[in-house]
Amino acid sequence: MGFIEQLRARWQASNSLVCVGLDPDPAKFPPMFAGREDAIFEFCRDIVDATAEFACAFKPQIAYFAAFGAEDALRRLIAHIHDAHPGIPVILDAKRGDIGSTASMYAIEAFDRFGADAVTLNPYMGHDSAQPFLDRAGKGCVFLCHTSNPGAGDFQDLDFGGTPLYQHVAETIAADWNAHGNCALVVGATYPEELKAIRGIVGDMPLLIPGIGAQGGDVEATVRNGKSADGSGLMVNSSRGILYASNGGDYTIAAGWAAQTLRDEINRHR
Repeated sequence: MGFIEQLRARWQASNSLVCVGLDPDPAKFPPMFAGREDAIFEFCRDIVDATAEFACAFKPQIAYFAAFGAEDALRRLIAHIHDAHPGIPVILDAKRGDIGSTASMYAIEAFDRFGADAVTLNPYMGHDSAQPFLDRAGKGCVFLCHTSNPGAGDFQDLDFGGTPLYQHVAETIAADWNAHGNCALVVGATYPEELKAIRGIVGDMPLLIPGIGAQGGDVEATVRNGKSADGSGLMVNSSRGILYASNGGDYTIAAGWAAQTLRDEINRHR
């Protein structure tokens, strides 16, 4: 089963559009992890196990592992998700985008070394930079379209023949790059009108939605503007709000509660 099919099945099985972001920062871990050699893996594993019931996907951010030399912990974490919670897809948040030969190596890194089901990509360098990922028909290619950060509009909103550049990106990926049906887009919750426009362009293509919680995105506006015709179509990401719901011994209980609460809030607006 490919990434898109796996995701759609998970939406139904879990009745959830919550994507749990895994951005481990040891400085924010509960005190019990201090000095533990495998703290990053152990903390993330515990969060995964506590939230899996409420997750449609997990999204580990590669920089948070690489910064601490914990790439092996990332590999083992993804393997744990696949083994302990089969059917929940893993999106490696790496935002890759480079010339074709280098992109081929990045595809091997994401899909073969780490075992991810999908990877986030930057489309700025064009189709040839994405081709090695797109050719993996069963793997997901999640392209940046309109991001959640304050500077998103510096380039993404520039006029391109009468329409904003981000809309041209959405149109091109939906019409020309999605031959294998394995594409999705990143659209920030902090830009609900842009989200609405993108949904109108791409039909039922899945959208990965950062920006809920600490960045100020609104759940109701996100669901209203971003859901597909059947009420799904979204992977609403939450990282800090779930990972660090508690800094005490109840950190797993708090993480599970935060994921469930977000799931229920999203579902009220579907």
